[in-house]
Amino acid sequence: MYCQKCRTPIKLDGSLEDLNPAAFKLLTDSTTPSAQQRPLSLHQSRPAYSQDRRDAYDRVSSRASQPTFRRSIPSSRHGRESRHHPSMSFVMLTDSQVVPQAPHIVPDGGRPISAGVDGNQDMSDKMETVQRLFEVLSARSDIDQPICVECTDMLVEGLQKRLGAATKERDAYVEYLRQANADIPSEEEVVQARRQLEDARAGEEAAMKELERLEREKAAMDDELLALDAEARGLDKEEEAFWRERNAFATTLASFQSERDRVNNRYDHDIKQAQRLQRTNVYNDTFTIGHDGNFATINGLRLGRTSAVMVGWEEINAAWGQTCLLLATVAEKVGYTFKGYRLCPMGSTSTIEKLDFPPAASTDDASRPAKPKVTVLELYCSGDLPLGLNFLHRRFDNAMVAFLECLRQMDEFGFKLPYTIRKDKIRDASIKLSFNQEETWTRACKDTLICCKYLLASTSDMDQKQRSATPTARR
Repeated sequence: MYCQKCRTPIKLDGSLEDLNPAAFKLLTDSTTPSAQQRPLSLHQSRPAYSQDRRDAYDRVSSRASQPTFRRSIPSSRHGRESRHHPSMSFVMLTDSQVVPQAPHIVPDGGRPISAGVDGNQDMSDKMETVQRLFEVLSARSDIDQPICVECTDMLVEGLQKRLGAATKERDAYVEYLRQANADIPSEEEVVQARRQLEDARAGEEAAMKELERLEREKAAMDDELLALDAEARGLDKEEEAFWRERNAFATTLASFQSERDRVNNRYDHDIKQAQRLQRTNVYNDTFTIGHDGNFATINGLRLGRTSAVMVGWEEINAAWGQTCLLLATVAEKVGYTFKGYRLCPMGSTSTIEKLDFPPAASTDDASRPAKPKVTVLELYCSGDLPLGLNFLHRRFDNAMVAFLECLRQMDEFGFKLPYTIRKDKIRDASIKLSFNQEETWTRACKDTLICCKYLLASTSDMDQKQRSATPTARR
């Protein structure tokens, strides 16, 4: 046989080999709990648990099924079917089943049939009895039999621990029961508790009424809150529409302001440009008259020559061309037409046309004026002439005299020139080059340019006065 816990082979005690029916019954009855063995419960003033719990436990216990146990005890060689019989754990053995059978006797009073067979049968019966005993013991307890001594010691130790825990639990229940019995209220405490209960119920009723009133107020406030929420949503929509319109207006205003600023900036720039242009003397910038030593210059070109400084005729011709252009520009600016002369500024080859009208021109039809005789006077010189041929400068001299005549007419028109002009002389120097010293001719050219500079200054002053008379205002 084997231990049912550690599965090691075990040796049965000798006392189990010869079991009589009384010993077998004693062993089997010791595992059956009896009503006489249960201790009577002490009289308690109150039950440890409620009656409904007791009724539920009895109702469930009455419908409980039989427990199922896993048994793996090896059986003897005989009776193989009895080992798997499902009701073998609950078979009640009688004395006839336990007592070994007597050897068979021959009817004629002779000896037994076989002594060896009886010995083996006796051993088999003993093993069968022991096996049934273990099965009965295993069925009536929660421990599978048989077990070895070591497993028995371990089992006893575990049961002792469980016993200690159960003892502590019992002591705790006893202490709780003692305290519960000690806490039984007196009659006065019961009356006071009932009075407090009535007061609590009255307070509960008042609280319920107050709660109902508060719930009604809450319902009214909820309705009001819903109305306010609806109004708030309407206001939100109005606010959204307002801000949308406001943003659109702000965008339009910003665009307008940006356009206004752009126009104002452009206007300010134009005003500053106009003021700068008004302060700018276009005549002085176009015709710059200065001096270079003894020579008067116009736009950097020297007008005149001396024996010490022989200025080229190309430069002199260009200077006379700029001077002719200056006088023609001033006359056109003031709207003056020269009498008997017409200036033709053409750079280094500028000319002055002399207009000779016939004497009978005044008697002709005014719708068909007579054509004047035009004489071209060259305001330039082709170069140095051979010695003794200065009279060949006559055409150049006539052109310069005609220029002085035009300059004199401008003086009579309203320009106050600093020097007096009489025919071919300006101040006391003759403008003619023939039979004249170069220094005197150079001084006359210088005085001519000074008078032209006065013309420029007077024209600029007139133009500035006209601009000041019509000021521009910022819009």
